[in-house]
Amino acid sequence: MPDLLNGKDEIYFVQPMDAKGADGLFIAFQTEGSHTKEQDTLDESTKSGRIVGYGTKNESFELTYYAAVTDPGQEAIESAYDNEKAIKVWKVNKNKNKNDKHDSVFGHAIIESLEFSQPQDGFVEVSITLPVLGKTFKGELPPLSDEILAMIESSAGATKFEEFGGTTTP
Repeated sequence: MPDLLNGKDEIYFVQPMDAKGADGLFIAFQTEGSHTKEQDTLDESTKSGRIVGYGTKNESFELTYYAAVTDPGQEAIESAYDNEKAIKVWKVNKNKNKNDKHDSVFGHAIIESLEFSQPQDGFVEVSITLPVLGKTFKGELPPLSDEILAMIESSAGATKFEEFGGTTTP
């Protein structure tokens, strides 16, 4: 039986289009993400019957996260929006595959909407919609660095095992 994907294992990274030789930027405090692929159809009636065919394909990413005062990933998104620039986006499975790499989907996108929600009794939540320019591509990324994995775990509120007398604070 095939393994099921778990939503908490799908994480998103972004990078400005002009960034070269730099790591992708993890977006802190991610709560939700989606990758939508849609296919328009052509549907015409003729004297001899109906003709149906494929039309334009559209893809988009939608992300939700809690706003952080200083987070490079969130700052890259806001900068791309403010300056009307495209941004690179990766959806990454944080679990390694059989090749000891991370399955990933990559695409270039623009920020269509950037919504900040300020509830009276909670954290500021940000929702963004990123229509993909062209289409996305599947691939593999090399293993994520320990620093990135620690950042992912810390933003999820995880605590590591500690022996008596340890000095780690939550």
